[in-house]
Amino acid sequence: MRATLDELYNIFLKYRTISTDSRQIPDGCLFFALKGENFDGNVYAKSAVESGAAYAVIDNANFENEKTLLVDDVLTTLQQLALMHRRKHQIPVLAITGSNGKTTTKELINAVLCRQYRVTATRGNLNNHIGVPLTLLEITADTELAIIEMGANHQGEIAQLCTFAEPTHGMITNIGKAHLGGFGGYQGVIKAKSELYAWLRYTGGKVFVNAANDMLMELTAGMNRILYGSDQRASCRGTAGTDIEMLVIQWNSDAGIIPIHTHLVGNYNFENAMAAICIGMTFNVSNEKIRSAISDYIPSNSRSQAMKTAKNSIILDAYNANPTSMQAALSNFSQVKANHKMVILGDMLELGDESPAEHQAIVNLVEESGFEKVIFVGPEFKKAADQRFKCFAHSAEACQWLLEQKPEGYTILIKGSRGIKMEKVLDAL
Repeated sequence: MRATLDELYNIFLKYRTISTDSRQIPDGCLFFALKGENFDGNVYAKSAVESGAAYAVIDNANFENEKTLLVDDVLTTLQQLALMHRRKHQIPVLAITGSNGKTTTKELINAVLCRQYRVTATRGNLNNHIGVPLTLLEITADTELAIIEMGANHQGEIAQLCTFAEPTHGMITNIGKAHLGGFGGYQGVIKAKSELYAWLRYTGGKVFVNAANDMLMELTAGMNRILYGSDQRASCRGTAGTDIEMLVIQWNSDAGIIPIHTHLVGNYNFENAMAAICIGMTFNVSNEKIRSAISDYIPSNSRSQAMKTAKNSIILDAYNANPTSMQAALSNFSQVKANHKMVILGDMLELGDESPAEHQAIVNLVEESGFEKVIFVGPEFKKAADQRFKCFAHSAEACQWLLEQKPEGYTILIKGSRGIKMEKVLDAL
């Protein structure tokens, strides 16, 4: 049958689980038949129902049956449904975006706020035009706060996400050189990321800003903002401790200086942790709950993970990479005290026309740093570094070579874009 948005929402209230993958159909879910470049979810509507879906939401009448709900466009309907649901819950909604660190920051903020509130937060990396609506639809009557991570690789995407998430609070972790190809260069990145600020400026929302970041301070001038970081202007202030490998924060709280020993690798995570502290303070989470939440947080999913094998110490940061995050990781690694250091770096993807120059700049930085062993993986690094360093086209080739070399006693930084699959080299280390 054809369903209006109101009718669909009433059905959603009865069947709260949503699936967009016909291979994963929980009993009693609603299956949304999304389309992509190489698939049409309408084709799988019948099998989804046979697998246990209560209804399938489709936009092609050729696939109608007694268990389908026909709409004009499935993706638009999913987004409209999320907006309708979001408006039923008058709760703070915090949106987070940025070129680097947004997922780690989101996880830290979630860890802090969960100590005191019932929170609905983006799971994993569901931060796009599909993931954001799915997160919003997970809000329940018990939810007191929502944390929505927003990712983008083209201009206009953050603005669109704001129209159905309607955030009341927001923060940009930083604006760096990421997805340069899609954004049309660095100025395009600045314009795209600051779409969140434009929404909050228009609606009178609050922004959390790193006071030491001149660009973010300039972009938020005149806004309702709360400042954090090491800068004296910050109302939530702290400094990074002297332990270079694992971040230690000296937090200047209202009760005096509170040291926080974290499981986060590198002082480049200082800003992420301070953002979580600041947001915790703003929402009246106690000092001890904030301290313990950040201290207890252990990163996962190849994000700044410290690990030890039988032979080597490893810093695995292979979930994502761009020139800004790569430089920060290498700078921090240069300061780590170790007798033998190795870096294994994979290509940085989605840099467009800037890719050759950005990869060459990283090769030059590595050469200046003087690490004992250096391995590059991927076609871009191979073109930039083949005459100076050991290079491989694929991570599997690098792994095979490392298995033959049997390195031992090294402290090793592994970093690269997700598509290069740098975690594969772990088997040889």
